[in-house]
Amino acid sequence: MADIIKATRSVLFDFDGPVCEVFSGIPASEVARTLVDVMREFDVELSKKMEGMDFMDALRVSPQAGEHALRAVEDRLVEAEIAAVKAADGPTLGSVASIEAARTSGRDVAIVSNNSPQCVREFLAAHNLTSLVQEVVGRPTYQPHRMKPSPYMLRMTASRLGVTPQECTLVGDSVTDIEAAISAGSMSIGYANRPGKEISLAGAGADAVIGSMDVLTRALKDGSPV
Repeated sequence: MADIIKATRSVLFDFDGPVCEVFSGIPASEVARTLVDVMREFDVELSKKMEGMDFMDALRVSPQAGEHALRAVEDRLVEAEIAAVKAADGPTLGSVASIEAARTSGRDVAIVSNNSPQCVREFLAAHNLTSLVQEVVGRPTYQPHRMKPSPYMLRMTASRLGVTPQECTLVGDSVTDIEAAISAGSMSIGYANRPGKEISLAGAGADAVIGSMDVLTRALKDGSPV
């Protein structure tokens, strides 16, 4: 962790998990079902295939039914995500302290998320966190192929912050986060917020794995400022 922090100029946080448990109030399965309902209006066979998928995978396959279907599915997902963050619990335990520690050490902070930028900004504003986050790079509108594990959003974030991807560290709780960081040439810290995740995150190639955001906070406080 010490070596990672020393090499980091910008800390990039995934949103759902490291910052907020987005679907703690409204179940993700409920959101997925609403996307199936939307798709049924465009392609019944594809809607059947979407049944049982998580909502991100449902969004990824929606272009198979055409541009109008993709737009309808994503528009519905954005509405659901905004409703979810309004109903969600507060910030993930230790996340605010980690963000503050990163800023205090002179490092940039950004949110890089497969969730919509609208729902991220809604949550940050509701919890008075907007001023702590310099960039919000959420899911590119109507371009699900550019979601993580694509490196697209990480490279965009680095460019906006005026740093190289190699100077960024992504804190994420999914294998796709780690894969995106590796593809972009960035460092990664896996956040194992569920039992067993430490194995999958380490197996995906995370540079470090933590079980608590407090570990990151301590590392940022102990590490050299930039």
